[in-house]
Amino acid sequence: MYASTKLPRTSALFVSALLGGVIFTSCASSNQLANKQLPPMAADGVANPAAAPASRMSQKAEAAPIARSRPQLIKKAAISLTVNSVDRAIDAVSQIINKQQGDLIGLKQQQPKTDNPRYTATIQLRIPENLLESTLEELAKLGTVESRNITAEDVGDRLVDFQARLTNLQKTEANLQKIMDRAGSIRDVLSVAQELSNVRETIEQINAQLKSLQNQVAYSTITLNLEAAVSSTSSQPAFGLQVQETWNKSTHSLSSFSVGLLKLGIWLLVYSPYLLIFAALIYGFNRWRRTHSPRLTQAPESTSSK
Repeated sequence: MYASTKLPRTSALFVSALLGGVIFTSCASSNQLANKQLPPMAADGVANPAAAPASRMSQKAEAAPIARSRPQLIKKAAISLTVNSVDRAIDAVSQIINKQQGDLIGLKQQQPKTDNPRYTATIQLRIPENLLESTLEELAKLGTVESRNITAEDVGDRLVDFQARLTNLQKTEANLQKIMDRAGSIRDVLSVAQELSNVRETIEQINAQLKSLQNQVAYSTITLNLEAAVSSTSSQPAFGLQVQETWNKSTHSLSSFSVGLLKLGIWLLVYSPYLLIFAALIYGFNRWRRTHSPRLTQAPESTSSK
């Protein structure tokens, strides 16, 4: 009985000792990195002046690539054009996309209406970041530019943070894998396996976010608004629209009248028995009234008396 209660405690102490060793090794590695960045000290505690310039040069050499690093920008552009023909402009945009090695990610067209006689379209493009300016210049040639703007968001700090977290989690995954290989009891294996699963899930999430940011940096988004120009001098299209509208209304009225007559005929057909009975009653009443009228009964008597 005593041996069965002592065995889980020993396994728990074993896992705690292994986790403590992982934490100790990670702390020791961070201390070693900190000691490498400090200048070497002499035996009396005074910094060695000969080694200080070398350490400063190494720090400058390490800081130089960071200073020259390119900012990681997510660029989004929007441009509005007035064109003569929206359909021809859409075809031209398709050719520009193929030329610039981009993708069409959205298209919305709105046909002319009575309240809004203009033909409009909205197109969303995805273009490589280095071809954004040239693509905007090609699109501007399709018509008259009404508005144009470009926005940029620097996500360099987020990318560095994700990469650092991903590196640390991968090291933790490797250490947990070593602990899992050393664990003896089933309880230790299950606990380490659960922790390892959580770490791997976090790694997948961070890796997905990192790839999404890198994709947004590599490809810029353009929102293109197209609007057809309308000529106010020509009166013939307005007259044609009025004639067409009148014709549509008249045909609609005729169809409504025909449907109404058909419905009335159906109602009369359904209620025809009652209508026949009602007509028979009226006919019988009129005939009875004629036969029993006082004027008609007195007329023969007067003729017989003469």
